[in-house]
Amino acid sequence: MAESREGQESLDELVQFINRIPGVVVVSSDVAEDGSWWVKLRIDIHHQLAWNIVQELGHILNYLSLTKRLPTVFMPVSAPPYLNGGPEEFLYWAIESRGSQPISPHDLKTRLEFTLPRPVDNAAAWLEPR
Repeated sequence: MAESREGQESLDELVQFINRIPGVVVVSSDVAEDGSWWVKLRIDIHHQLAWNIVQELGHILNYLSLTKRLPTVFMPVSAPPYLNGGPEEFLYWAIESRGSQPISPHDLKTRLEFTLPRPVDNAAAWLEPR
């Protein structure tokens, strides 16, 4: 039970960090009994940095290194658009841990802090070359 509580606290830290990214709001998250976890978020499609954010997260979470990839995936998630509506309301993004040895939310937060523009909540930093 303590391990589960630690996992949730670690996930809460990651969620707080992700919520600092301009134009991003976490809508839900959870930790499974096996230690895997996920975060569902919305990126404001009208925000000037929307595609920069998708590009950065996609690079870090899916292909940071071809030889030593993180056990995570970043992907779009949507209900059927023909039943519900367009991306303004029904396009979400998911970050999921993957593999038999999932990365902890704490370790991923540390990686994101190191790799994303700094400070992460400064929109101008996202536009500066690094």
